[in-house]
This record gives sequence, structure tokens and C-alpha cells, in this order.
Amino acid sequence: MSPTAFDPLTAGALALRNRIVMAPMTRSRAGDTRATPDMATYYAQRAGAGLIVTEGIQPSAVGQGYPATPGLHTAEQVASWRRVTDAVHDGGGQIVAQLMHTGRIGHPSNTEAVGHGALTPVGPSAVAAAGPLFTAAGLQEHVVPEELTAAQVAGTIEDFAAAARNAVEAGFDGVEIHGANGYLVHQFLSTNANRRTDEWGGSVENRIRFALQVTRAVTEAIGPERTGIRLSPNNGLGDTVEDDYAELYPELVRRLGGFGLAYLHLIEAGDPALTPQLRRIWPGALVLNPVSGPDLATQTSRLDLVASGAADAVSFARLFIANPDLVTRLARGADLAAPDLSKAYGGDRTGYTDYPTLDEQGVATAS
Repeated sequence: MSPTAFDPLTAGALALRNRIVMAPMTRSRAGDTRATPDMATYYAQRAGAGLIVTEGIQPSAVGQGYPATPGLHTAEQVASWRRVTDAVHDGGGQIVAQLMHTGRIGHPSNTEAVGHGALTPVGPSAVAAAGPLFTAAGLQEHVVPEELTAAQVAGTIEDFAAAARNAVEAGFDGVEIHGANGYLVHQFLSTNANRRTDEWGGSVENRIRFALQVTRAVTEAIGPERTGIRLSPNNGLGDTVEDDYAELYPELVRRLGGFGLAYLHLIEAGDPALTPQLRRIWPGALVLNPVSGPDLATQTSRLDLVASGAADAVSFARLFIANPDLVTRLARGADLAAPDLSKAYGGDRTGYTDYPTLDEQGVATAS
């Protein structure tokens, strides 16, 4: 019999009690780059997920892209995350830290606002992303990033490894490398953000090198069984263009498959037709974040992807904002609450930790 989304799953060292994953979501509640008590409450409320992937956490000061996002590169940050991991584990959950270096998606005013100085973002090439960025000083245009030198590329790879070690010290069950959505790893994969002519750019072999070397460094630091990676072929976020994505991603996934990672977290919005091919190539657990419309009822249909064998687990993002007990609601066929996205980023507990569970509402099943 095929497993359902409510059955357990072993993915490397991760023992998921169900196959419903909380996807990473930036919530901008870490004012000084440290995790807060409210963040511990927020994640603990959602410990019923088979796996929680945190919001993006910068592995270095220059890796910060947005206001009020947390880091894992200082002792104070590590200590602050211990409250979060302890709270999730007390609730029986598993939680991994998503390591997100935003690369050229950033602004000096954001690092300056948290006392790290006005750091110019870095990227594979000195090519600015189009459009504005939300900063501590309001909307501003992206700046031209500093092109990473060969030595800085090596240093950035080590930053990922150091942050992974810090994550384990902070009590996380593992890490997820953010290789998606237009951030640094994805920028190296793209054909417009990466215009290098050295070993890190040009051919598919060269453009996947950074993703592979980051993965190698992280697995050597904490073990492949604690490591996952997130990819988003051809989704265009962060002003990325991938002219040869249909060639690049099968090769990248094939090469990543040799590391023995805990899982691959795939966002399929760019080309859903590529998903079955990558599913066949990938030898391990596949967590799928599929294309779905804005209707809440439509999103629940992704549970069927586990039963059909299209994925080993599925991830939800916005549904976890307003439904801290999402797994319980899905299991009972209960009504789902819609999030107030005007309170998604920044602010206080409102729209963050104040969404009630079914039990708090006194509701057993959908009407």
C-alpha cells in the first residue's frame, strides 16, 4: 500500500512523524539578527509538522538581504536559536535551519541598521538585480553587487559550512541549503546574474560548481544525513534567467544525488513538466512544493502527490501562517483559515503567534 501524507518518513537522520513539511517563510521578526522568544513560540506552535524548515538564516553578515532577518554566524545568534529548537523538540517536532545567503538581493542600509556596517552585497558578477527592494529605509533600488573574487568564493563556501556547524550547536536537526528563489546559490546557476569566465561561470559544469561545493562543505561539516537542499528551476525570482535550465537541473540533481543528502526540496513553479524527470534522477527523499492556485481548498490536493508517488513529502507555506495546527486540520478535513498577509512581514505578535488552533476554537470538524 502506498504511504499517505500522514505516514512517517525517514529522510537521512530526520525522522518525520508525517510527510507534511512547513516551508521556509521570511517573517522579519528578528530585529537584531537574533531569534526572539516570539519566534520560539511561533515555531513551537507548528511543531505538528513532520518537518519545519525555518525562515532563511544568513550565514554571514554580508549574506543578509532583508530587514529583521536572523543569522547563524555569531555566538549570540547560536544561543538565541537554542530557545527555538528546544521549544520545537519539546513539542515533538523536527526543525532544520535554512541557510540563505541572499547575494545581490540586498542593500547596505539593511546591514547598517543592525550594526554590521553598510555592506555592499556580493554576487557572482557585478550585475544588479532589476527592481526595488524593501529595506530598513523603505523601498530602494538594488545596488550593483561586488563580484566575488576566487578567494571570496572559497570564503563564502566556508561561511555556509561554519553556519551549518553553528546550526547543530544550536540544536537544529539539520540544515537546508537555499539554492532557490534568486539568492546567491541560484545566482551562480543563472545565465544573467552569472557572467563569469572563470571556473565558476559559463558552462553548465562551471555554473553548478558553487552549489556542489557549498553542498560538499556543508556535508563534510555536519554529515549528508543532516543536509537538504532547495531548488527552484526557472522560477525567475530575484530577476534570474536560466536559458539552459532544462539541461542544467538534471545534471545538478544527478551530481547532488551522489552526496547522500537527507532530501531535495523542489519548488516546481518554473516548469512543472521538469518535476517527473528530476524525480526519476533523484535517489533520495523528495519534498515537493508544487504549483497550486490561491484557493485554499486547491492547495490541499497536494497531499495526493504522496499517495501517487510523485513525492515523498509535500510542503506548505502560507497555510502554516494562519493554521498552526495545519496537520491536524488536514487530517480531520477541517476548515482552513486564511492568513492576513498585511501582517506577514515585521510587526509584533499580531498575525504571527495569535492564530488559534482548532482546539482553541472548540471546532472538531469542518461544517
